[in-house]
Amino acid sequence: MTAASRNKQQDEPAFVLHSYPFRETSLILDVFSRKHGRLPIMARGARRPRSALRGVLLNFQPLQLSWFGKGEVRTLHNAEWQGGQPYLQGTALMCGFYLNELLLNLLARDDPHEQLFDYYRATLYRLAHETDHAATLRCFEKHLLQELGYALLLEREAGNGNAIQAELCYRYAVERGALRDDAAQVGLPVLGKTLLDMAADEYADPVTAQQSKQLMRMLLNHHLGGKILHTRELIKDLQKL
Repeated sequence: MTAASRNKQQDEPAFVLHSYPFRETSLILDVFSRKHGRLPIMARGARRPRSALRGVLLNFQPLQLSWFGKGEVRTLHNAEWQGGQPYLQGTALMCGFYLNELLLNLLARDDPHEQLFDYYRATLYRLAHETDHAATLRCFEKHLLQELGYALLLEREAGNGNAIQAELCYRYAVERGALRDDAAQVGLPVLGKTLLDMAADEYADPVTAQQSKQLMRMLLNHHLGGKILHTRELIKDLQKL
């Protein structure tokens, strides 16, 4: 195998998370690929009026990308639209941008997460077809943290390992888990039922919906290290998700 062939990737499933202009006619893409994780790719000439790439390199659409290069920024060789994913509209579109902003801020470059890639693709499909966008976001947030090694402890108390009881009150502490409310001085107050509902990905209960949103907000803010997610603020203002 030659050095050139080792630096080529062919027909890799991918999504465009973000893009921005580069020089006069090109784009830099921040791509989430299935086998190679998040990486930057330059699309030469993609901004030219007659470029075949203009209608292909879209957010939230499944692509097959081929690229080459071994530097920090690879060079796009070919892009093909795979279809099967409806275009997101309205609130679903804003939720999609929120997912992308999470991935851009929390995923390290060149760190593959194949299961997360598949879950992201399934989440986009849910956003296009289902109406409970808040529940869809909570499921993705929980799965994302699990993939990054920050899995939530939702069915056992921190420290003693006792089973969470639906009728009891707890406090959820970052990097520790659920603590009995009568013994804890730190953490976010949360019902045992909420924790168990989250473990089962059930968000129909209004209390569970509200408390799970607060809990995920606290945990994500911690792992984001103070970074502000602009799409989340916009969604919060528009729909109170």
